[in-house]
Amino acid sequence: MLPTVNGWSDRLRRLAFGLASAILIVLLASPHALALNDAQQLVVESWRLVNQGYLDPEQFDRIRWKRLRQKALENTIESSEEAYSAIEAMLLPLNDPYTRLLKPADYEVMKASNEGNLSGVGLQLGHRQDSNATVVIAPLEGSPAADAGIVSGTEVLAVNGEAVEMLGLETTAARLRGAVGTQVVLTVLPPKEEEQQEITLERRNIDLRPVRTRRLRSDTHTLGYIRITQFSEGVPEQVREAIDELSDKSVEGLVLDLRNNSGGLVSAGLAVADAFLDQQPIVETRNRSGIADPIQAGPDMLYTGPMVTLVNGGTASASEILAGALQDDERSLLLGSNTFGKGLIQTLTNLSDGSGLAVTVAGYVTPSGRDIQGEGITPDRILDGPEPLNPGGEGDRWLTDAELVLQSMIDQEASQASADPMPITDGVEAEPMS
Repeated sequence: MLPTVNGWSDRLRRLAFGLASAILIVLLASPHALALNDAQQLVVESWRLVNQGYLDPEQFDRIRWKRLRQKALENTIESSEEAYSAIEAMLLPLNDPYTRLLKPADYEVMKASNEGNLSGVGLQLGHRQDSNATVVIAPLEGSPAADAGIVSGTEVLAVNGEAVEMLGLETTAARLRGAVGTQVVLTVLPPKEEEQQEITLERRNIDLRPVRTRRLRSDTHTLGYIRITQFSEGVPEQVREAIDELSDKSVEGLVLDLRNNSGGLVSAGLAVADAFLDQQPIVETRNRSGIADPIQAGPDMLYTGPMVTLVNGGTASASEILAGALQDDERSLLLGSNTFGKGLIQTLTNLSDGSGLAVTVAGYVTPSGRDIQGEGITPDRILDGPEPLNPGGEGDRWLTDAELVLQSMIDQEASQASADPMPITDGVEAEPMS
């Protein structure tokens, strides 16, 4: 039997405990490790986590991974900042922007974001596959960045005059955060344009509200609408509540909106998939040993009616897992534009000084075996551009298109049901159902 979402989460916890125990045993058994100061221990701790879990161990031989640790410890490392510099220097040759160190302040911000709290300008950033440029995956709804019209695919070139190429992804994100009411100047290059722009944004508290729902009414149908902007801790429960609320209002179909959802917690994405699928495959993860781990939904899905799903270039990572499962299992049509294409999974580990380490430990493929890394998911129907800048808001043409498609599906099902012949009973009256 394939592992369900809950079983997979339990296995992750056991794996994390096993890794932590192994690291502790090795450190206690090594006389050399005991002679290291706290800052040096931080470097060794980070090296071991990557060494034991990184998805592509063949890369270690190419970059002389063991030599990088030795080289780092040959330098003077007596402070946290010196340790951070050494760790970042070790990780750089991996050429994996998702395997990275998060300094304590950045780590706290990431944890707060996963809990649904954030302050700053509201930009979700990533790396473009072909050039490693830092680009906007999506602006958060209602954020200063969204209000300024910054769109998915915009390249971020500088923050307050500092080149992003020198800052790196995490430092760039840190520069965008700050005290409410302060300003930051971005130099950006919008997609399909040749001239750079300077945009001044004022930082403020971001109301993430990751799950938003309402009814969509027409002359003939009542539909439900659920928009998920990220997969944070409370999202699965909020989606369950939204489904219950819409079911009580007797909606005939559901529009699920994953536009500009750059991902978040994979476990949350799997739990949401569990609400729409009934013992069907969700995703298959593949670790460094090539072991495939298929994950399927449990029984008793929460919503069984017809649905369509909206996606775009800001749909990434955990939201692509959900979209890919809905498409491959023929549970929902995908409408919109091609998704971002992040098919890698990271673990996030607390380090001993309060910093964190993100390590790419697995890749994933959709139930039909599609590897979307760098490619994304192509919707069943590409919707006409230009893409609406306010998903779910006034004048959202794509949402109107989704409503029309869903209404057509409902009408077709009703027409087919009325055309089906009545069952023949040979004159015997059927027993009443109780």
